[in-house]
Amino acid sequence: MYTWIRPLLFQLDPETAHHLTLASLSVVPGAARWLARPVQPSPRLRQRLWHLDFPHPLGLAAGLDKDGVAIPAWAGCGFAFAEVGTVTPRPQPGNPRPRLFRLPADGALINRMGFNNRGGAALRQRLLKLPARPCWIGVNLGKNKDTPNAQAADDYAQLVRTLADVADYLVINVSSPNTPGLRDLQAQSELLPLVRRVLAERSAVAGPSARPQPPVLVKLAPDLADDDLTELAASLLQAGVDGFIATNTTLARPRLQSAHAGEAGGLSGRPLRARATAVVRQLYQVTRGRVPIIGCGGVFSAADAYEKICAGANLVQIYTALIYRGPQVVSEIVRGLDDLLARDGWPSLQSAVGSQAQA
Repeated sequence: MYTWIRPLLFQLDPETAHHLTLASLSVVPGAARWLARPVQPSPRLRQRLWHLDFPHPLGLAAGLDKDGVAIPAWAGCGFAFAEVGTVTPRPQPGNPRPRLFRLPADGALINRMGFNNRGGAALRQRLLKLPARPCWIGVNLGKNKDTPNAQAADDYAQLVRTLADVADYLVINVSSPNTPGLRDLQAQSELLPLVRRVLAERSAVAGPSARPQPPVLVKLAPDLADDDLTELAASLLQAGVDGFIATNTTLARPRLQSAHAGEAGGLSGRPLRARATAVVRQLYQVTRGRVPIIGCGGVFSAADAYEKICAGANLVQIYTALIYRGPQVVSEIVRGLDDLLARDGWPSLQSAVGSQAQA
């Protein structure tokens, strides 16, 4: 059905189509099941990571549903988990429009959204109102644009206080290219104190509660130099982070053909695939499986997802592929992954993780 709907959506401005889709899915979440194909994952794909049981490794990346308005629909598409946000402590409008661009010849998007969202308190209320948890929910955390970097840790700590008890995992996002100065927080001298503050705040919020603390992950940029990435990952692991997401969007413009190739912002989709996989591999070489890695960037097929798993990813996220291929891509990737594991003789997905990390 999406092959009929996509041409209509692609006649609209990308952000208009985005908001129309989200509004429709929030009102009629069952429409996702009508557009998607049933996902019946093989037991081979199951993993227990942190304290969470994942029936398969495929999730929705942050950025598509910033305010968590369509979570039941993402579960209806078959995702094992959905990451909402990026959310900031206070609502903010983001950057001026236009700020989202399709690059169909490249299978890519460029966005400079700028963390447009309704704020942490609104997201908390929305998550509390869910009648049930249809899939695991991650929350991607960012700072407000007008918060100086010197006070950035205050923003992240406030979000932990607001959202830690309604999130299944939390993500520190200091790697978006669309908030001025945000990537400066990836410097060790800035990021390590911020991470320690977040981890301390999480522990304080949890207190003596029997509910497990949500794991805290750090999302990294693909544009970090290899030596910086290795050093940063080792330091973050020692600081106590529970995992990594590799990667955010890129500022690079590798051999793009589409008319909007020169637009400012972060590039996602097929052109990011190889670099994102290389970052996954490098992170796995540093961490040696001690913490999970979520691979994100250019995943359009089961082969793309399998590449990231063999490089060291335990879980995989998609965003751009959903725009171009529609909800049916979820079941195609999940079924295809099981076929690839069977082809290569792996008894479980976990046994394949990192199998080609030295290649």
